[in-house]
Amino acid sequence: MANRDSSNTMIVPALRARANFGKLLQRVEDERRSLVIEKRGRPRAVLLSIRDYIKLAAPEPEVLQVIGEESVRNGTNRLGSRQIEQIIKETRALKKKR
Repeated sequence: MANRDSSNTMIVPALRARANFGKLLQRVEDERRSLVIEKRGRPRAVLLSIRDYIKLAAPEPEVLQVIGEESVRNGTNRLGSRQIEQIIKETRALKKKR
């Protein structure tokens, strides 16, 4: 049903992925591997387990600690949401002028 590359990633044509989505979803979760979906021989999408996605999308705890410490040093940890929105608005306005 699926080919594999050297990184143990499954490669599946889009038509097969559509027809076997439930089974493929289960394999991605159970076997902790990714799935590349191809259409006409070209990679178009990747299916990852939620655990792997979170690892890619979420910063590591050490990074969050460094960001927090920097925020305390800069005093930005005391900003309220309205102040943050104002800073964002001002920054966007400056970028438009450039």
